[in-house]
Amino acid sequence: MNHTDVPTASPATSPADRAHEPGLILRIHPAGQHPIQAHIGTASLELSAPLGETTAFNVGSVAKQITAYLCVHAARNRLLHLDRPVGDILPRFRIPGVTVGDLIQHRGGVRDAESLLSLAGFRDLDHYTADDLLQLAYRQHQRAVEPGSFLYSNTGYLLLGEVLKHVHGAAGLQDVADREVFVPLGMSSARFKSNPREVIPGAASAYRLSAEGWLHQQAPVTLPGPGSLWCTAADLDRWLDHLWHKWQAPSGIALPFEQHISYVPSDHHPLTYGAGLYADTRPKRTVVFHYGHEQGFSSAAHLTSSGLRVICLSNHTGIAADHVAATALTDLGHCPEADPGEVLHRSLQQRPKPPPTPVNRPNLDAAHIPLGAYACKDVPGTVRLTRSEGSLHLWRRGTPDHLTRTGPATYTAHGYTLTLTTSPADKSTSLPDGFVLDLDRAPGLHYRRQPE
Repeated sequence: MNHTDVPTASPATSPADRAHEPGLILRIHPAGQHPIQAHIGTASLELSAPLGETTAFNVGSVAKQITAYLCVHAARNRLLHLDRPVGDILPRFRIPGVTVGDLIQHRGGVRDAESLLSLAGFRDLDHYTADDLLQLAYRQHQRAVEPGSFLYSNTGYLLLGEVLKHVHGAAGLQDVADREVFVPLGMSSARFKSNPREVIPGAASAYRLSAEGWLHQQAPVTLPGPGSLWCTAADLDRWLDHLWHKWQAPSGIALPFEQHISYVPSDHHPLTYGAGLYADTRPKRTVVFHYGHEQGFSSAAHLTSSGLRVICLSNHTGIAADHVAATALTDLGHCPEADPGEVLHRSLQQRPKPPPTPVNRPNLDAAHIPLGAYACKDVPGTVRLTRSEGSLHLWRRGTPDHLTRTGPATYTAHGYTLTLTTSPADKSTSLPDGFVLDLDRAPGLHYRRQPE
């Protein structure tokens, strides 16, 4: 295939500056035409290695469409039934009535186990494995939301990886994906990374800009199934081409694999969600896509019903691939001959700046009055509540979250809501019996005060 590389300069940044920053790749491929690819920035700041056509990125949740496809493919080959309860295949899974199809559509009510790690005492750079998250999944006894409700769950796709291993009798998800997708399509760079120590040829590193300079974002974690898929933009393009031809093959099918698994209302109205893909079916907008954000990398993979593929991969936390891809699609809608290099230049005119130093840091030296330790059957370990300077604090990982009161018994902090299950008249002296934590992807965690 022919590739056109555009200059790496932009109106806001000189080529010399760009050589010392991470960046991104944008690939535009109309059906039946040659692809055009532009890249700006560096794959490795340590080695001064530029991004290029052979650079592999962690594409994060873009991997879900491949995991879902493998499940659909197994169903077509009669290795698997999408309406089969997951517990029949994985006996340690204990939430009743959840089917394989429910997990694919994020309707299984399975709490996202990664959201629970900090409650279990894990820190940002702690090593944990897919098995650690599966143990948290197997602790769950009931759905976190009503049956049929959409709750985006990486853990659900981690379970799908286990289902695929079981029905194929394979050693791992990579073996299944190699046999069914990667080798047949010539995706030689594609790899579901399962060991943090594994070396990925041509891999980029991800970085974020801090007040002290550039910092690495990767953590010693791999989660094949919901993410942890590494590949080049060209190999992702090969997959989307395959997906488009599968989409076009059956007559009367509005969306990919809709004949096997329906698309349901998602967490982003009016978008729907099907086989690992969001879908926008508004007039003149029919497109399926997914975004990925994992360990400093971001990715976007769009496929229109006409066969246009737009792929963006970034190793710069200050540059979101989904925003660049959206800009490209808008430009292409107005001008099908839009230059991907110019799209990149426009998106990068505002250089990210180091984050400011926090001005409202918690006073860690202030006296804290203990209110008790609390435990939840769905999460190992305990958390603590304290009161300090008139405010409640929730302690996890050894540091306190300051809780902002938003109602008579409701508090918020850092992406979650805490609701006291008792509302003592005198909160300065009374001890709450318990509370409910509602995290974005792990709602309904009931904590009870433990005996001293």
